[in-house]
Amino acid sequence: MKLLFGKMILYTVLILVCLELITRAFHLYQQYPPYIMNDLDLEVNAPNQKGYYVTGNRRMNFVEYNINESGFNSYREFIPTKNDVEIALIGDSFIEGFHQNYYNSTGKKIETLLKDKVKVFEYGYSGYDLADQLHLISAYKEQFELIDHVIIYLKFYTDLERDTYKPNHYRVNLQNSLSFRIKDKSKLVAYAAGIGIFDPVKDLKDKLLGRSHLELEYIDDHASEEDTSRYLENFKTLMDTYNIDKNKTAFLLDSKKTSQLFLQLCDKMGYKYIDFGPALDKSNKPTTLIYDQHWNNNGRKILAKVISDFIKENADNL
Repeated sequence: MKLLFGKMILYTVLILVCLELITRAFHLYQQYPPYIMNDLDLEVNAPNQKGYYVTGNRRMNFVEYNINESGFNSYREFIPTKNDVEIALIGDSFIEGFHQNYYNSTGKKIETLLKDKVKVFEYGYSGYDLADQLHLISAYKEQFELIDHVIIYLKFYTDLERDTYKPNHYRVNLQNSLSFRIKDKSKLVAYAAGIGIFDPVKDLKDKLLGRSHLELEYIDDHASEEDTSRYLENFKTLMDTYNIDKNKTAFLLDSKKTSQLFLQLCDKMGYKYIDFGPALDKSNKPTTLIYDQHWNNNGRKILAKVISDFIKENADNL
């Protein structure tokens, strides 16, 4: 019996080692770059690192990322000048672009469409809301004074939950937790977590602790009248707090997933916005990834075209 038990343990260990090696060899695991809170109290990726981002349980989407000195996924460094025409593209994971090779990003497509007469700086980071984005502009004030066009990607029903910026040290410190370190060391555990094997355990833990489990369905195209009113007030407060240049700033949004009251407020307050929704709807091909809501290459091509057309209409030097 002891011999049988010993063999079972040995075979189990060998199988796990083999699965770990296979997972590493075929890069089946998601690899998030480490992130930090920088000197400007802004959460960014740890600068100067490269890696690969995986989506899906069979590596449906496998792309390369490149984190620059500023801590953002980009094919270039952010060095604006008075002579060049620069565009800042600010947003969350949709702008961050871990679902597209960094050298084929939305920003790169914009530069190509504008015949390399512009440089696009992509300030994208997963989880950014409007408070984060406006704090970023304020933190990098000297850079943005030189940048000619600022485009802020905004999802009305998810990006206006707060009216004040506060750095999320808790999220950054989670990297020091035991579970995070285990996933960082064992790619098999990271892969298993990525495909949801541990979700039942997490659900049971939430129930035992009395927590409500929120399914990530990304329902962001409607809200109650009370919430809508709160989002509008939060927007007003943020705009009063951060004095952005209306002449060179525009919000990038899908009007079908945005309150009409917000669009009316922008018109009243003199804020420009770029509506990319109609262009996506006209496409005969899918615009998002099969196993992910983020834009695929076709979706990013359409976004780049919409933004490029807007820039040409609003730039005197192109």
